[in-house]
Amino acid sequence: MNKTYRSELHRLFLIQGLPEPLKPADIHLQIFDNYIENTRLRIRSVRSPDTKEWTFILQQRCTDEKNKARLNIAEIHLNEAEHNAFEIFEGREIRKNERVETNEIRKNRYSFDFDNQIIEIDVFLGDLWGLNLAKIVFEDEQVFENFEVPSFALLEVTTNPFFKGENLVGAKFADVQEEFARSEAILVRR
Repeated sequence: MNKTYRSELHRLFLIQGLPEPLKPADIHLQIFDNYIENTRLRIRSVRSPDTKEWTFILQQRCTDEKNKARLNIAEIHLNEAEHNAFEIFEGREIRKNERVETNEIRKNRYSFDFDNQIIEIDVFLGDLWGLNLAKIVFEDEQVFENFEVPSFALLEVTTNPFFKGENLVGAKFADVQEEFARSEAILVRR
């Protein structure tokens, strides 16, 4: 069995903020995702504020073309020396839409048990402050299909490419608000 590769069936929801009873000071992880331009690769650095420990991962993420809710993920866990070799890709400035931007996205991740299903809540930082996403990963296709949308979810964005990490590079919260309004308008027309 190849433990560096996995397939993930998930649903992704826009949410207003942390659902109760979560609070910003609760246990969470700090995640720094640096996307390598024009590739499907990212360097993920994860810090636990409680232990001050770091985990470094080189990831390749590919959306399954037949099922947009399925991600195929390959990853290599890096030690500090290996991570240092990839630091040239972290915090790089890139040009996008005639603006200079960084390739890094920062967020805090909380885990939340909702009806016996673990939900990962990502609270984005920096220019994306205000964007909050809830992700549920499913082991079983039937549970995936029958999952009841949480009451705190504003909009499902599982198959919306705007909300893929690499597409959020350089985005501002105003861009998120514009995409939300556009997506809501599409739902109303249906």
